Amino acid sequence: QVQLVESGGGLVQAGGSLRLSCTASGRAFTSYALAWFRQAPGKEREFAAAISRSGRSTYYADSVKGRFTTSRDNAKTMVYLQMNTLKPEDTAVYYCAAREALSVGSYFSRSVDYNYWGQGTQVTVSS
Repeated sequence: QVQLVESGGGLVQAGGSLRLSCTASGRAFTSYALAWFRQAPGKEREFAAAISRSGRSTYYADSVKGRFTTSRDNAKTMVYLQMNTLKPEDTAVYYCAAREALSVGSYFSRSVDYNYWGQGTQVTVSS
C-alpha cells in the first residue's frame, strides 16, 4: 500500500503559479504510476496529469497542456505538479493518485484506474 499527502495549494491571482507536492509513504514507490486529478465545486473529478513509474513519460489533459508540468523524485518519494499561467477555471481541489503498474512507461488517465488517493489540496485562482 501507499499513503499520499498533498501540499502546496492556496490562493493565487490569475496568471500566477503554484507548485503542488505529493508525498508518498509505504512500499515500493517506484512500482506506482501517479497522476493528478482535480474536482471543482459541483463538477465531477477530472484528470489533469499523469506520470509513469520512471518519470520519463507524462500525459496531460488538453485543458492544462502547456501550462502544467508533472514530475517525480523517486529518491524522495514525491511527485509534483507545477502550475503556471493559472486561470480561474483551474480552481479546484487537487488530488494525487497512485496505482501499481507493471510497465515502467505506462500512465493512466481515468480515475477508476487508481486505487490510492490523497486527501486533496485546495487551489483557488482569483480573477
